[in-house]
Amino acid sequence: MKLPRGVSADRLIAVLKGLGYLVVRQKGSHCRLKHPGPPIHSVTVPMHNPFKTGTLHGLLVEVGERRGTTVETLTQDL
Repeated sequence: MKLPRGVSADRLIAVLKGLGYLVVRQKGSHCRLKHPGPPIHSVTVPMHNPFKTGTLHGLLVEVGERRGTTVETLTQDL
């Protein structure tokens, strides 16, 4: 599976908000999001534009494992 290119932090945060994540805080170039659960999960999104593919993949894998979905499903909304 090939990840989409040129994905911005704002777009990823919008997708995560659609999954139920809430922005807790932003300090400098990183934004912290939290899902109230179950299970409770927090993820830090660097405010890069665009993301490098490895960074994007790592974030999608982490969210997918916690939310019980796949990377392919998450990339459909990007």
